[in-house]
Amino acid sequence: MSRNLFEVEAGADGLWAGTLPAFADSRKTMGRRWTPPAAFFLLFMLVPGVPGLLDDGMTTHTVVSLILLTAYSGAYLVFPVVMWGRSIAARVLLCCGLLLLGGGVVVAMGPDSLTVMIYATAVIAFAMPFGWALSLNGAAILTLVVIQLVEGTFVENIGVLVTVVSITIALFFMGQLIQTIRQLRNAQDEIATLAVSAERERLARDLHDILGHSLTTITVKAGLARRVLESQADTARAIEEIREVEGLSRRALSDVRATVSDYREVSLSAELVGARAALRAAEIDADLPHAVDNVRSDLQGPFGYVLREAITNVVRHSGARTVTVRLGPTWIEVTDDGAGSGSATPGNGLRGLSERLRGVGGKIESGPVEGGGFRLTARVSAPLKEHV
Repeated sequence: MSRNLFEVEAGADGLWAGTLPAFADSRKTMGRRWTPPAAFFLLFMLVPGVPGLLDDGMTTHTVVSLILLTAYSGAYLVFPVVMWGRSIAARVLLCCGLLLLGGGVVVAMGPDSLTVMIYATAVIAFAMPFGWALSLNGAAILTLVVIQLVEGTFVENIGVLVTVVSITIALFFMGQLIQTIRQLRNAQDEIATLAVSAERERLARDLHDILGHSLTTITVKAGLARRVLESQADTARAIEEIREVEGLSRRALSDVRATVSDYREVSLSAELVGARAALRAAEIDADLPHAVDNVRSDLQGPFGYVLREAITNVVRHSGARTVTVRLGPTWIEVTDDGAGSGSATPGNGLRGLSERLRGVGGKIESGPVEGGGFRLTARVSAPLKEHV
């Protein structure tokens, strides 16, 4: 009786809704979990009750009482198995039947047997959602009180009634506590799953940003070194480009390690330097800011990612001859005179940028420019105090 049979299901039905049993995946499994402890507690009702009935011999009253007691005990034992997988309406009907059997036992065996109702109220307290458990057990206890008042035995049995009410209330709150604990465990499992998914998405997004930009720049510089050697035989310049390729490769490896360990930070000023080198290697004229002091400090990291992705796309897809970058306190704009990516569907890079900007209250806008070219703008409208 120490385990909760049903989870409370949050939803349209609120406190009155219920789901399938939380700890069993079959009737057989549920029976193994419930029957042994239930049978043990049942002895506390049968051992004193049955001999007391037999003291008067096998009268009609004794036979009826034994039949009711047997039916009540059987319903108590098979309750979880019968209830498994049924709708809330069916479970309410079965609970009402259990309470009626308990009431019949009390009437047949006399007011001294009031405590047998604890078995029904305890099962309902553990098995039913909050609203139904409160309503059914409340109605059962009120009925017992009314019966005692009608029979004139209320004062005589007040102690027994208090015991029944106290135990029922205690079991009710214990059942609600177990339900809450089980819900918290489910929530923790869900949070852990979401955390793993979020970490996987972070790694995918960061590795895309890092490797996409670095490998694009390395490819462009390696191609430039090859062309220099083929056309001009300028060994010194080719060696310089290859040296920069080596440096980029080392930085990319360092960035990947920092990303995996979640220690990597992006600097807008460093990204400007990298953008200038990448555009120069791709033989694209660049009009870039010389400082980032006018950009809000908490936005320099996110805008660094924006600049990195925008320059990568320009070098890869645009075929542009010129690129212009403008910065403001809460915005960054990258414009080129190329043809764009040629796709109306945002790629992984732009989707990743959108997620980053949403984290600081901003958004990404991108599209062709009238007269030719492509523009990508990141803008944050949230005030500084929300992100410091």
